[in-house]
Amino acid sequence: MANALTEIQQAILAGDLDAVAGLPMPRSYRGVTVHAEDVEMFDGLPSKEKDPRKSLHIDEVDVPELGPGEALVAVMASAINYNTVWTSIFEPLPTFKFLQRYGKLSELAKRHDLPYHVVGSDLSGVVLRTGPGVHKWRPGQEVVAHCLNVELEGPEGHDDTMLDTEQRIWGFETNFGGLAEIALVKANQLMPKPKHLTWEEAASPGLVNSTAYRQLVSRNGADMKQGDVVLIWGASGGLGSYATQYALNGGAIPVCVVSSLEKAQLCRRMGAELVIDRNAEGYRFWKDEQTPDPKEWQRFGARIRELTGGEDPDIVFEHPGRETFGASVYAARKGGTIVTCASTSGYLHTYDNRYLWMNLKRIIGSHFANYRESWEANRLIDKGHIHPTLSKTYPLTQTGQAAFDVHKNLHQGKVGVLCLAPEEGLGVRDEEKRARHLDRIRTFRGV
Repeated sequence: MANALTEIQQAILAGDLDAVAGLPMPRSYRGVTVHAEDVEMFDGLPSKEKDPRKSLHIDEVDVPELGPGEALVAVMASAINYNTVWTSIFEPLPTFKFLQRYGKLSELAKRHDLPYHVVGSDLSGVVLRTGPGVHKWRPGQEVVAHCLNVELEGPEGHDDTMLDTEQRIWGFETNFGGLAEIALVKANQLMPKPKHLTWEEAASPGLVNSTAYRQLVSRNGADMKQGDVVLIWGASGGLGSYATQYALNGGAIPVCVVSSLEKAQLCRRMGAELVIDRNAEGYRFWKDEQTPDPKEWQRFGARIRELTGGEDPDIVFEHPGRETFGASVYAARKGGTIVTCASTSGYLHTYDNRYLWMNLKRIIGSHFANYRESWEANRLIDKGHIHPTLSKTYPLTQTGQAAFDVHKNLHQGKVGVLCLAPEEGLGVRDEEKRARHLDRIRTFRGV
């Protein structure tokens, strides 16, 4: 680690945040990267056989130029999201195509079009420098970042920034992401770090927490209300664990779908009562690779009604995609909503449209969240109404293994990565608040 970066790290660890602004900036830092020369390395392999440990590198890279409205952040911790898995296996297409497209936008955007891509869409850390036009944030402030990168130069995004024509996901469709010692963000990505959380705990909710908030709670998503029955796929996972919390916190009735007894126990520890272990109950929604099995949809729907006392889901929280989508459309109640934000099992969905149109159901697409939604989701973390679901943390040098765990579904909740934080457990500024919520904060730890 360069001497300048060591000085920054030591000042942060000592709590001398006012000194950060006066410390020299390093010229380079370590970041987790994929390389453009590797994009064909997995050609011919099935997705599940592609290994992020082979494609993710730790490189020393130059600190990028700081532009107007931007900030450089010393990253204490980050986390793994499925977009990092996609990046690492070069699916559905190599992210260098995103960087090339962004690089054509302006002279400043050319910084992002490089033969390497520093990945990662979460962080907790400390502001190091801000560019011209930044007024709200200053060096030395402890922050987390959401992953929405927008230009907002056209009218489309000024009602909902997710509709901006130049909307991108930071660290996936832009360079200089959060799995690194330093990250480049837009200043309007920054939010206050919850003071009762460690660096790794604070870094872990960002993407998935904001995504779940928009998808389930926001008027831009399912607009969940008290008493709604909410079917949640992967309810103990990185995304589903937040959906489960939002359903419980908002007075809804979650029906949690998981794939093991261990995951079912986690849902119950969060407070959910209605849980389906899809593997134990033997659900197979496809007869073969090409043929869905509607009888299994019907058996699944009957099981939901058995748990709920005869009610079908008002909302289906979808993200597995191809494997489950037919069952989701079938299971939603008449007039119900299927809201989808991903397709981790495949993008080409098959469902029986009769169940959709004849029963007046709706499919809503939901993608990450705007700044206001992200801020509200982070506020609920800060107030202790929603909690991190961090289960395990790796050092930066083992990011490949962390991504492998997520790719192979070997994890629970979120998997964290320590960047400049030398060990777990650092960064707590409000021990009293932490003590009040410690059991919930640690629900997923060691699982």
